[in-house]
Amino acid sequence: MQSKVIFLTTDSLGNGERELGTQILETYFTLLKQREQLPAAIFCANRGVLALTEQSLASVHLKELADKNVQVLACATCVDYYGIREQLTVGEISSMGHFMELADKYEVLTLS
Repeated sequence: MQSKVIFLTTDSLGNGERELGTQILETYFTLLKQREQLPAAIFCANRGVLALTEQSLASVHLKELADKNVQVLACATCVDYYGIREQLTVGEISSMGHFMELADKYEVLTLS
């Protein structure tokens, strides 16, 4: 997993019921943080940036991943679009250019 970057494009995993998708996303990050090998980075774009706010239970687990030196990054354009810059509880503001650099260096795993 350390040779991967996770591209998170949603705050609710999958296409079914939103509440279920939110629980699945939280479970994913709960299990991920327990692994020995962690991803190099998690880049959040589109609705994925909403997972970085306290409205998302996934934010707690993303904070723990950040505390374990996983880069947690938020697309600046997306953060500004949703007007949540002051609501971020985890993550650093970044750019799509930085994501492209990560994608050149690491395998990308997209969660949508």
